[in-house]
Amino acid sequence: MLRIFCNFAATMNYLTLKSPCEAIFKEKMSKFLAFAHPACNADEAKAVIAEYGRRYHDARHVCWAYMLGAGRTDFLSSDNGEPSGTAGKPILGQINSFGLTDVVIVVVRYFGGIKLGTSGLIAAYRQAARDAIEAGEIIELSEMATVTFTFPYLAMNDVMRLTKGADVSVVNQQFDNVCSMTLSCKLDDRPALCARLTDIDGVSLAEDSQDAI
Repeated sequence: MLRIFCNFAATMNYLTLKSPCEAIFKEKMSKFLAFAHPACNADEAKAVIAEYGRRYHDARHVCWAYMLGAGRTDFLSSDNGEPSGTAGKPILGQINSFGLTDVVIVVVRYFGGIKLGTSGLIAAYRQAARDAIEAGEIIELSEMATVTFTFPYLAMNDVMRLTKGADVSVVNQQFDNVCSMTLSCKLDDRPALCARLTDIDGVSLAEDSQDAI
């Protein structure tokens, strides 16, 4: 299933999983438990991998692969003791086959006593990863950006009116004599948002946000 949430004119749309999903694949007495999770960065992906490693510490192998970033340039995989190229690579291959990113897949293998051979392992890990992906929901998202700025308390009403009327979400806010706020928006909407903010008296964009106008 594919649900389109938003569009990105600069061709930076990407596909990912809406939520965690899992599947079980069995082959010649071996059991493959596959878990697919969305992950925004390497730290999140590694945390998912570590969690399944702890949860299934008694398993013979806990193999995995992840792909990150809208440009799909940050990826890594591990055979975790299986013959080289028989586990991590086919898992990553399924991520690529579906065109996904910001996702990590972990496949836990319980050995059933019958060796599968190189080709059998590749096929089993590939199928387990595929089953996990197909058990979930693929969604299309746009690359997001943040805008950080400060403003005087007197400008509060104008700022809040903008945040409610624009397609943005509040990431962080702090209200004092001098207030600060960080907003999240689509990457291609960032210049227009910055321009609207600077039209409000007293608003000062953070240095990295000034490049957008």
